[in-house]
Amino acid sequence: MTVGTRTPAALVLEDGRVFRGSAYGAQGRTLGEAVFCTGMTGYQETLTDPSYHRQIVVQTAPQIGNTGWNDEDDESARIWVSGYVVRDPARTPSNWRSRRTLDDELARQGVVGISGVDTRTLTRHLREQGAMRAGVFSGDALDTDEAMVGQVLASPPMKGADLAGEVTTAKPYVVAPEGERRFRVAALDLGIKSNTPRQMSRRGIELHVLPSTSSVEELLAVEPDGVFLSNGPGDPATQDHAVALTEEALRREIPLFGICFGNQVLGRALGLGTYKMRYGHRGINIPVIDVETRRVAITAQNHGFALEGEPGQRFESPFGAARISHYCPNDDTVEGVRCADVPAFSVQYHPEAAAGPHDAAPLFDEFVTLMEKKSR
Repeated sequence: MTVGTRTPAALVLEDGRVFRGSAYGAQGRTLGEAVFCTGMTGYQETLTDPSYHRQIVVQTAPQIGNTGWNDEDDESARIWVSGYVVRDPARTPSNWRSRRTLDDELARQGVVGISGVDTRTLTRHLREQGAMRAGVFSGDALDTDEAMVGQVLASPPMKGADLAGEVTTAKPYVVAPEGERRFRVAALDLGIKSNTPRQMSRRGIELHVLPSTSSVEELLAVEPDGVFLSNGPGDPATQDHAVALTEEALRREIPLFGICFGNQVLGRALGLGTYKMRYGHRGINIPVIDVETRRVAITAQNHGFALEGEPGQRFESPFGAARISHYCPNDDTVEGVRCADVPAFSVQYHPEAAAGPHDAAPLFDEFVTLMEKKSR
């Protein structure tokens, strides 16, 4: 099966398109949804972001692995992507924090990848045809194209996938504030990234991270000054339980802040629908416009679903007036909602931005301001 020192591999899409390359990381078979990420840096954070669970990530940047893998930048305890697709993997990493190669880390964690792929052509294909089910096959898992396509077609689609329960914490834990505690926040872990608790801690917040299956009673037992809805994977249409918890927080007028998946959960609680995007937003260079201020932020994002609505749209919810507060000028996708009569807001992007721009970091300060107003 080997040619020289390279083991043949194949990326197989559900529409029958096959891309050839070499094994990268672990060898074998993996199935998931093929998506592309436009970030030119931050591959370690991308790989360990729980929002990428069950996705085969295609890196549009041609060279990957240049800085190796370190022990500081993980956004969770493991790699969550189903598979990894790159064009030119670094032969030798060069960074003072590097501890091992990306190839070695992928192999250590059993992540099946492929290198040497024409990722420009692949990305154009996914933009035109949409994100789709796929598989990476190498070593003994390589088979005929027909057989591999059949395996891909037998795999579950992302639409309708309930994945938050697969990435959430098994038990509650607390992240202490830096310095004196100002507020206590209950965070519903739908796939939280490590940098979010750090951002909260720097602002004097004691963060109680709760499993996604937590009951209203368990959430209220924290006696929170605020509620946080995290990012996460899967179809927001499956999150009836998280929506019910959000509705209870809104009824009690507990200050609430949601990001990414949490934005979709809040939107659903306010009566908005969701839909699957053709290829989604994934990267650290995506513009967002604030409807009220007209300011543009360059943001980090990872989502394949979005809320229904129009930029600036005002609507009545079960909890009073609300507005579509942010949108992406590339395609007018809803990027945020804000309530007028209860203290709640959310954004579709990642203000913790790891890796990524820090334009949106002040949103954590806005959450603090909401809690300050409520405590007066």
